[in-house]
Amino acid sequence: MNRNVSIQERPPFQSAGFAIGLAYRKLSALLQQRLGEYDITTEQWSVLNQVYRTPGMIQKDIADRVGKDKPTTTRILDLLERKGLVLKQAGQQDRRSFLVFCTEQGASAMRETAPIEESVTADVRACMSDEEYALFMNLLMRVHLHASERLTAGESHRRS
Repeated sequence: MNRNVSIQERPPFQSAGFAIGLAYRKLSALLQQRLGEYDITTEQWSVLNQVYRTPGMIQKDIADRVGKDKPTTTRILDLLERKGLVLKQAGQQDRRSFLVFCTEQGASAMRETAPIEESVTADVRACMSDEEYALFMNLLMRVHLHASERLTAGESHRRS
């Protein structure tokens, strides 16, 4: 007989959100450990990485790419600017928005730390085959897009 299992009875890994969150926290901690000597957090690194990869983005686009709200992204950018890693310039069309660029110091930090992030990815890949990794990435993207669609549509959680 099939019965619904209460949340208290469910093992933690039967919750997709918990499993994804736990894996994220472990990988983030591993990256942070490896970035230790560079005086940059994983959140700062992810923002700097986007700025490095696409110079001249506005804060809103950076926030969208890193999955953070605009105020959090602004605080991270302000900190990166104080560290001398990014430079903000007023936009031509809208003076309220800023275009963000890496400084030479920021670009140098990215060249030095990108291999560190790549080593974390290599560690993940080492525990699965190439086919499993491709499937894993595809499934994560599918979950991301599905959740994004639900958020955009304003759907609320439905109980079964």
